[in-house]
Amino acid sequence: MNATTVDPAEVERFARIAEEWWDADGKFAPLHRLNPARIGFVRDRVAAHFNRDPLKPAPLAGLRLLDIGCGGGLVCEPMRRLGADVVGIDAAEQNVAVARLHAERMGLTIDYRADAAERLSAAGDAFDVVLALEVVEHVADPDLFLRCCADLVKPGGVLVLSTLNRTAKAFALGIVGAEYVLGWLPRGTHDWRKFLKPSMLARPLRAAGLTVEALAGLAYSPVTGRWRIDPDDLDVNYLMVATKAA
Repeated sequence: MNATTVDPAEVERFARIAEEWWDADGKFAPLHRLNPARIGFVRDRVAAHFNRDPLKPAPLAGLRLLDIGCGGGLVCEPMRRLGADVVGIDAAEQNVAVARLHAERMGLTIDYRADAAERLSAAGDAFDVVLALEVVEHVADPDLFLRCCADLVKPGGVLVLSTLNRTAKAFALGIVGAEYVLGWLPRGTHDWRKFLKPSMLARPLRAAGLTVEALAGLAYSPVTGRWRIDPDDLDVNYLMVATKAA
């Protein structure tokens, strides 16, 4: 496959700050704040799909899970603690190195690779669970990326994505607010033209044979300083769940 989903400028942007992945007060602080809500959502949706009790120990045991664009491992490590057999891929070697080192320090066995979704897809690899969280807005070819995500889901498996909606509110809060007013993210982290409406995610996934099962928003409360799942507010951040028939 000659086409690529990798945007070198985006890879370089995140590689420059790779050492800060696990600093909860550093440049990735927004992801640390977001993580409890999205981890809980993934756990609950995946457990429900495979008829597991999400509150039991290791509810994802026996499931092979791929985290695309894993960065420093902020999602991979909780997924491993939930029992999944985890593979994390990232196009930036620096991110993978940080993720490997942190997992070793935590005593966690995670298969980290400097790789891209299209290469795994071309190799015929497939997983029970595929995650692509806060990634699609950074790739070079979203439609190709989404097709590869779909290809990587085993029959009977599930895909969970999250991204930013292409709305005026997302521009105001996700870029102007987060990058320029509050300074939560380095300026230039996001390009509003790369934000995707839910229909722009769903169309290529359906064309690739997946069924969109659920949509939910991620909403921030300035009062509590926490993120929560909000089924009715998709205006800024949202999650999508899609499944492949067995």
